[in-house]
Amino acid sequence: MNIENTKAQMRKGVLEFCILSVLKDKEAYTSEILDTLKNAKLLVVEGTVYPLLTRLKNDELLSYRWEESTSGPPRKYYGLTEEGQIFLNELNSTWTELSDAVNIITIQK
Repeated sequence: MNIENTKAQMRKGVLEFCILSVLKDKEAYTSEILDTLKNAKLLVVEGTVYPLLTRLKNDELLSYRWEESTSGPPRKYYGLTEEGQIFLNELNSTWTELSDAVNIITIQK
């Protein structure tokens, strides 16, 4: 069994939750989202994030707007929709339950 594949699958499983969490308090453009994820040691590449942002937008969990940039082309800023906030709240509850259950199992003596 390939441990790197298993680790990658675990990261992918929480990526949607993490992206929505990054956007819970403010809008951000893709580079900011990627930097936040990388600073948290969640290693992801642009090729993974762009399709996920598109899917979240198509599912009406995210909205976006274009803003002119002084240092290049316009930037697409993403933000949570009201439905996205509700979805994030539900994921947060599920994460807490899951995390607690995993901790009970893995920390048992």
